[in-house]
Amino acid sequence: MIATQEAAAAARRSPAPARTPRRRLPTKKTRFHLLLLTPAILLGLLVLGYPLYLVISASLKDIGILSPSLLASAPITTQNYKELGSDPNFTQAIRNSIIYTVGSTVPAGVLGLLTALLLNQRFRFRRVFRTLLLLPWAVPTVVASFLFLWVLNASYGVLNYILKQLHLIQNYIPWLASPHWALAGVIIPTVWKSYPFFCLLILAALQTIPAQLYEAAAVDGAGAWARFRAVTWPGISPAVYLATVLQALWAFREFEVIYPMTAGGPAGSTQTLAIYLYNEAFQFFHLGYASALGVVTIGFCIVFVAIAYPRMRRNLSRS
Repeated sequence: MIATQEAAAAARRSPAPARTPRRRLPTKKTRFHLLLLTPAILLGLLVLGYPLYLVISASLKDIGILSPSLLASAPITTQNYKELGSDPNFTQAIRNSIIYTVGSTVPAGVLGLLTALLLNQRFRFRRVFRTLLLLPWAVPTVVASFLFLWVLNASYGVLNYILKQLHLIQNYIPWLASPHWALAGVIIPTVWKSYPFFCLLILAALQTIPAQLYEAAAVDGAGAWARFRAVTWPGISPAVYLATVLQALWAFREFEVIYPMTAGGPAGSTQTLAIYLYNEAFQFFHLGYASALGVVTIGFCIVFVAIAYPRMRRNLSRS
């Protein structure tokens, strides 16, 4: 009897066997929600899926002008992708795209961070300056490009005038006419146009940091740099990382800034993948080759997102 009681007690103490979670079937409410989403899903497949299918299909055909009959009758070939490997213009376009992306994203991020830290302080007319901050981001990209054609003009440009008055240059720099300076010339308006995006996200993240953390750090004797490193940066790093990833993707496929200013010249010095694709498709009518360029560009973006997404997800979940 005693043994039986002890066995029963031990059985009660032992954990119950884990139940296999049953797969939950969609409820009536879930099915209704999916039904409401169906038009948007079908529209997305029509707007995004079908053009993507055409691009991939055209990249496997040797065609000049896209037409349904020609696309259906042309034989499948991988010649377009083979030519990419031996095309020096493609290699130069990749190099220009990487330099342009890094050269515009990093300065815009730094400038946006500094501006956000400044606008987070309390001073008079702070709201006015916060409103003025968004003006570059609100200006249409093509309008900003034509504005900087005047700012960067080699003869009477404002930037050259300011640099010469500050004794930073001896002669005016041909920003958009020299192969050595043209890429920097298109990076400058991109930084001006994109840094408010960084500032807006970082400023929003700064508003979520409790003031008690800064007060506790000040009591502990932490200086400005220590407070930034221990309090500010952990609070804004998810926003900085998200803004950097998004801006890098936008810059890598940028077209509206570069084409109105240089159209990829001079001598291909500003010809990124987006500009090279446009020129091949609509100037030389090599639509099959341009489609292959588009597929490769999408592939680069997918790889970049696949690498950046896990860390971005961890940052967002931690925040």
